[in-house]
Amino acid sequence: MSYRSLFAAACAASILVVPAWADSIKIMDPYARAASPSAKAGAAFMMITNESGQDDRLIAARSDAAKRVELHTHIETGDGVMQMTEIEGGVALPAGSTHHMKRGGDHIMLMGLTGPLEQNAEIEVTLVFETAGEMVVTIPVDNARKPKAGAHSH
Repeated sequence: MSYRSLFAAACAASILVVPAWADSIKIMDPYARAASPSAKAGAAFMMITNESGQDDRLIAARSDAAKRVELHTHIETGDGVMQMTEIEGGVALPAGSTHHMKRGGDHIMLMGLTGPLEQNAEIEVTLVFETAGEMVVTIPVDNARKPKAGAHSH
């Protein structure tokens, strides 16, 4: 087998092992934070862009940084009070859209932290998508980041 044939075969084989979601789901500006060094809970935020030609859904997340990880949002209880609650059925990601997981809105809730979320550390979170499958994201801890106007803290 010639060098050129061997190289072509290796390139073809490597294309087959690339996960389908590698170029269809993009994670931008991820960060995590905790309210204090002794906090038992924290949260992760990011922008998720679905660059595929089909709708998808973020259905779960997990991490060794916490005993329990849930997809959360804030809802108004009717008396002007905002309350955090788990998102039932996951987060819809229509084809070609970007979903903002942000403070005061949808976010990944880390409950029962297994260690402090220390400034400039990193945690790994596995995002589970209905179609794209699983994606491991390394998320920097940025406890100094301030919420934008109108955002609610944890």
